[in-house]
Amino acid sequence: MGFNIAIDGPAGAGKSTIAKMIAAKMGYIYVDTGAMYRAMALYLLREKAATEQIDGKCQEADITIAYENGEQVVYLNGENVNAYIRTEEVGRMASVSSPNPQVRKKLTQLQQKLAADTDVVMDGRDIGTCVLPDAQVKVYLTADSHERALRRYKELVEKGESCDLETIEKDIIERDRQDMTREISPLKQAEDAVLIDSSHMTVEEVANAVIALCQSGKQL
Repeated sequence: MGFNIAIDGPAGAGKSTIAKMIAAKMGYIYVDTGAMYRAMALYLLREKAATEQIDGKCQEADITIAYENGEQVVYLNGENVNAYIRTEEVGRMASVSSPNPQVRKKLTQLQQKLAADTDVVMDGRDIGTCVLPDAQVKVYLTADSHERALRRYKELVEKGESCDLETIEKDIIERDRQDMTREISPLKQAEDAVLIDSSHMTVEEVANAVIALCQSGKQL
């Protein structure tokens, strides 16, 4: 079995940034669960699957992630689909298909298979509680809603987009509520996860804190 690091937390806590940094520092594979959901959406689009057909069709998709020349490659039934999964059409389909219980079950199985075969860092809302309940290191990464909104605001401003900080914070608070109260795999801290509040920490400090947990050999 590979060494597994599970990072959960609310939107805007910096999970993906931290997970990618840890993977790079430790030589692990960063499992982009969002990209896997997009690959599933691409498959369903190609199959022209109607809503009522998703349960059956999703079982036929094999999705995995590998790294080639330092680049993450998403494979759908053996095909590199990096060039196809970031379109608006795929994004819309992912929004429709990702809440489907059978889609979530299938992708959880694929993610667990990936984690069984190699050392991985995985982030999301239900990694430590549902996807990798036996991960050697579990972290619940959070930050106060204002700090998370400020980070998102700065990102958008840097891209030249006009935005309102107060509106962003309201959206984040609402997203938290939805994530924590949804019926399937709600966002919550696993009982054996270490809580890290990144409100007043740099990305480097958070990554080093998680790596220290791994290196201590502590069974969390």
